[in-house]
Amino acid sequence: MQLRPVPPLAEVLNAHALLPLAWDAAWEAARFLRDARPADLFVDTKSTPSDLVSEMDKGAEELLIANLLGARPSDGLLGEEGGERFGSSGVRWVVDPLDGTVNYLHHMPTWGVSVAAEQDGRSVIGVVVTPEFDEAYIGVKGDGAWVINGAIATPIRVSECTRLSAAVVATGFGYAAERRRAQGRVVHELISQVSDIRRIGAAVIDYCWLARGRLDAYYERGLNPWDIAAGALIAAEAGAVVTGLRDEDIYGSMMIAAVPAIADELREFLLNAQADRE
Repeated sequence: MQLRPVPPLAEVLNAHALLPLAWDAAWEAARFLRDARPADLFVDTKSTPSDLVSEMDKGAEELLIANLLGARPSDGLLGEEGGERFGSSGVRWVVDPLDGTVNYLHHMPTWGVSVAAEQDGRSVIGVVVTPEFDEAYIGVKGDGAWVINGAIATPIRVSECTRLSAAVVATGFGYAAERRRAQGRVVHELISQVSDIRRIGAAVIDYCWLARGRLDAYYERGLNPWDIAAGALIAAEAGAVVTGLRDEDIYGSMMIAAVPAIADELREFLLNAQADRE
C-alpha cells in the first residue's frame, strides 16, 4: 500500500478555507484543558451520576465558540454544552470541547477536542486534538486524512485486516445501568468472534485510531452529533466504512466504522445480536 508523500502541516491546512480556523480553535481549547487544569475540579452530573461534567469542559466550549463565531459570526454552531446556535452562512460548526471527560478527570491521556465544519449537513473538515499525546488528526472531505506531529502531517490509512476473527474492535458504553447491561451482553457474545475488544472511552480517539490502523473497527450506540462529526470524517477519509446499523445514517441509534473487508461481517453480527436494543 502506497501512501502519499509526507507534506508539511502548512500544506495540509491550505486544503480547505475553514481548516486553519478549526485547527487554531481546537488547539487553543486543548491547551486550556491541559495547561489550565486546577488541582480540584468542581464536578456536577449530566443524565446519570456516572456521567461527569467539569467546569473545564464548559470553559473549553466557551473558547471554541468565541474563536469560531468571533471569526465567522454568521455561522451556526452545535456544541455539547451550549446547545445549538443558528446561522445564515450555510456553515455549521459541530464541536465537542472534551470527549473522554471521565478519562480526563481520572488523569488518563485518552481524551480529545473535536471540531468539524458542516456544509449542507455534511462534514467537510474535521480536526481532533489529543494534547496528552501531542498529536492531532485532520480529515478533509475528498482529500484524505492525516496525523499531525509537530509541523509534519503524515497521511493515514486504515489497516489491512481481512477477517473479523483477526480484528481488534473498539466500543463504548452508555451511562444508564440498563443500557450498560444490554451493551455488556453484546460484548459477551462478540468477544469470542474477534481478536480482542477495546473500550477507550473517547469516541474521537476510537475514530482516529481506526483511521491510523491501531483499531480495525469501532461501533457504539447512542452517540451524539458532536461525538461523530469530526472523527467519522477522519476515519472515512482514511478508508473506513462508516455507516449506521440498520441503514446508512451514522447519526441513528448505532454507528459502525470498520475496515472495508470486515464491515459487512461486523454489521451482520450486530444485527443478529440486536445490538441497538435494550
